Amino acid sequence: MAAPGGLRSLRRLCGVALFLSQLYVLSGRAGSLMTTKHSQPQSTFAKSLTSTSTNTPYFKAAESTEIPSYVTKCPSNGLCSRLPPDCMTCNTNYSCIYGKPATFDCKVKPHVHCVDENNHEQENFTINMTCQFCWQLATTDYVCTNSTSCMTVSCPRQRYNATCTVRDHIHCLGNRVFPKMLYCNWTGGYKWSTALALSITLGGFGADRFYLGQWREGLGKLFSFGGLGIWTLIDVLLIGVGYVGPADGSLYI
Repeated sequence: MAAPGGLRSLRRLCGVALFLSQLYVLSGRAGSLMTTKHSQPQSTFAKSLTSTSTNTPYFKAAESTEIPSYVTKCPSNGLCSRLPPDCMTCNTNYSCIYGKPATFDCKVKPHVHCVDENNHEQENFTINMTCQFCWQLATTDYVCTNSTSCMTVSCPRQRYNATCTVRDHIHCLGNRVFPKMLYCNWTGGYKWSTALALSITLGGFGADRFYLGQWREGLGKLFSFGGLGIWTLIDVLLIGVGYVGPADGSLYI
């Protein structure tokens, strides 16, 4: 009677062991499935990273090939010392004395090509110039705006506010565009010799005043016969010394 009871307990133990082994196998498969599912997004993300990293140098290369806007102002293969200031970078010489010659070390900007006096291409060069501000340059070294509304023939002579720009090949310190007060110096095309000749010959009929655009004075001289000659003589003197000028306020030519 004891033998059958032992067999039953042995069978139960074998069943429990078999159940545990199957459970362990099933848990191992589920873990492998979970790891494969999680590894797929990670690999996809890794691929995206690698694809992005391979594209990064392409964009950098595209940016480096862009030509800056200042290149259009720089003459190709010209003298480095004649380049406009926008085409170079110079070190400020703080030891220069105003009004004295000074040397500045300069370097051309990227995409700019220039040569020296021997037609050899160079990047680093020196510029010799006078240590002074741009507004202290000679009048031939900059260009200013002109005014056609101020009176050139007046006492005292009128001035106007002009905006001046330094020429490209001239180098100086400070702002290259600056304001300056200049004398009115524009002309409307009237000749001093013609006005004087009309005043001497036909001044009694107001021809000189009509020529200068002064219609009211011209009519006054015409109907008064040149102020009985007195006005005619006075106008000859005034036009001769340049006191009477064109009605638009311009200068004689």
